[in-house]
Amino acid sequence: LIPSSAPLSAYHPFTPSPLPLPLVRFPELGVSHGLEMLISVALGQVLSLLICGIGLTSKYLSEDFHANTPVFQSFLNYILLFLVYTTTLAVRQGEENLLAILRRRWWKYMILGLIDLEANYLVVKAYQYTTLTSIQLLDCFVIPVVILLSWFFLLIRYKAVHFLGIVVCILGMGCMAGADVLVGRHQGAGENKLVGDLLVLGGATLYGISNVWEEYIIRTLSRVEFLGMIGLFGAFFSGIQLAIMEHKELLKVPWDWQIGLLYVGFSACMFGLYSFMPVVIKKTSATSVNLSLLTADLYSLFCGLFLFHYKFSGLYLLSFFTILIGLVLYSSTSTYVAQDPRVYKQFRNPSGPVVDLPATAQVEPSVTYTSLGQETEEEPHVRVA
Repeated sequence: LIPSSAPLSAYHPFTPSPLPLPLVRFPELGVSHGLEMLISVALGQVLSLLICGIGLTSKYLSEDFHANTPVFQSFLNYILLFLVYTTTLAVRQGEENLLAILRRRWWKYMILGLIDLEANYLVVKAYQYTTLTSIQLLDCFVIPVVILLSWFFLLIRYKAVHFLGIVVCILGMGCMAGADVLVGRHQGAGENKLVGDLLVLGGATLYGISNVWEEYIIRTLSRVEFLGMIGLFGAFFSGIQLAIMEHKELLKVPWDWQIGLLYVGFSACMFGLYSFMPVVIKKTSATSVNLSLLTADLYSLFCGLFLFHYKFSGLYLLSFFTILIGLVLYSSTSTYVAQDPRVYKQFRNPSGPVVDLPATAQVEPSVTYTSLGQETEEEPHVRVA
């Protein structure tokens, strides 16, 4: 979604009404396109493996050491982001300096920090009320949320093969949930299922908002700015929430080197996830990333076969390959945007003029741009008095 270089006639200052944007087509990439597709799928699986590490360390902390501290764990991650990325912004000069960013957009990042924090908290909290199967299935709600927000706010348009790939991925997820029921995998208490299900839906909705907002920021601003501001406001709000809601649980933790190592492992995986996800989103999209993350539960399950002696079912393998097939289908063709992405510049500086991009701006080969109007139109003649 890196902006293309449209001719100046599309933005002529004397044009009485906007001209249709030019249709920009890219040649078929053949082997290169196939390699790009495989790289996109592989990058998504790296994120899934990081989430698997997050899940395993959290499971050991909560079940083996009775350390139920989800807010504290998030707080550690935000502190790491603050130390690495917020301090990077603080030493920069000019418009990319931390204070300059805060003067222009502080309230937007404050809202985003709250959304990101509460998305994590709601899904973790749901495990106390509803079943594992419900969480796995309802967490897929993030996908339609991301699609709708990308459609209306990022102007991304999908083709039939994209929707086919999404349906195949969700079918694979349903297959995994069915396998859990058949093998009798521990489902959790499920004492107040409605509350738990609502928490999952709320968390999935917030995740979707956060992911699309993240995609917009890293494409129009920068990855370091996004992570630096998330670290700043995430650490601030999670610190407050920790002091109010979780300080007693933190005092009950039986600290030793094993627990410390698990917290370090969790923080490393979470920091890696936050740092690497913007790279993958910029390479692919928020929708593609969320589809890739559907395999994270399966990686956790495969590890659980050896670590926690889970029962195996052939349906798990069927589910895994079904999701991968859906990912390949989704990645096999390009999405496109309905308007020239230069319109994003208006959101960066709403009180000033739209900033034109240099004509040498590179375009990612995996993205196709289109137009809602005619393909060509002559530039109007202007008579200067």
